[in-house]
Amino acid sequence: MKQQDLKACGDLSRREFLTAGLGIAAAPLLAVPALSEPILDLHQHALYMGRSDQQLVDHQQYNGVTITNLLAGDGWMLSELGGNADCAAIQAKYPDQFVRFACADPVEGRMLDIGGSALEGPVDDLSPRKKSIIGLSWPAPAVKLRSAGLGAGRRHGAIGIGEMKFHVPVDSLEMDRVYKLAEELHIPVLLHFEYHHYNLELENLEKVLKRFPKVNFIGHAQTWWGHISANLNATTMYPKGPVKPGGLVDKLLANYPNIYGDLSADSGLNAVTRDPEFSRGFLERHSQKLIWGSDCACRDGKGGGTSTGYCIAARCLAALRKLVSSQRALRRILYDNGTELLDLSRA
Repeated sequence: MKQQDLKACGDLSRREFLTAGLGIAAAPLLAVPALSEPILDLHQHALYMGRSDQQLVDHQQYNGVTITNLLAGDGWMLSELGGNADCAAIQAKYPDQFVRFACADPVEGRMLDIGGSALEGPVDDLSPRKKSIIGLSWPAPAVKLRSAGLGAGRRHGAIGIGEMKFHVPVDSLEMDRVYKLAEELHIPVLLHFEYHHYNLELENLEKVLKRFPKVNFIGHAQTWWGHISANLNATTMYPKGPVKPGGLVDKLLANYPNIYGDLSADSGLNAVTRDPEFSRGFLERHSQKLIWGSDCACRDGKGGGTSTGYCIAARCLAALRKLVSSQRALRRILYDNGTELLDLSRA
């Protein structure tokens, strides 16, 4: 999700990012014809910036998306997008087109019971097993458990946790509880990294990857993609110009099998277009670890309803089709990696 993508921040503001232009011109990108192969959108939202369900469906169809993963919000995020119930409603209405993740604010002491039965109640009423799964140790009057029926398959439940976008260190006790739940239920976690705002201290993610080797993590947003380069100013949300090899993201993707990259939003688009020569090698090198997502709030596939006037999904798809020369690698990024990570074969 890209709330902070919409505000000025640091050395390069949103406005400056838009006016600076992409590393690959927008017009040529949009001229690249679409492929007839399947596409999985890893990163979309219900009710995004007031968009209706039908507008979401139309947007995805316009961009040729085969299946869409809806990321829920919680807490402050609900002012911009839908929560667990909203995502579940779309999934129920369009079961062949949508799957979903579930979200809860760990800072407020809420957590998910994605695999169990739906219930609400005091912490003391929970079974010892559920307490151990969630890792409850903080004083809270109640814990809201949202069932997503993992065992019932994708058509009836959530298949991952996200979007986790809260003001807490990535290796904090609160987030550890999230990771423990993901480990117990064998589901991935999608993290929004944004300097000084969300999932703080990205440099400590490596510790998390080592501590939870059985959990698959998905990195997303400005600070995550800023680290594609070894030369980074953390306050610059949309760095331009050549990428210096040896960035943290490059190293993590190469060295840890349980971390993936979400190419969505302007942050992902900027990362792959700021230095086309570097990006070609990066995309090929990590073609089994990168997953396309849009995080696009436009309503028609043409930029309708946005302040930017363009569709992020269309631009990023066009960029990838131009930068990735191997059709096999492109297929992996646009579809296979996502379906394998989300285990959609168990539908």
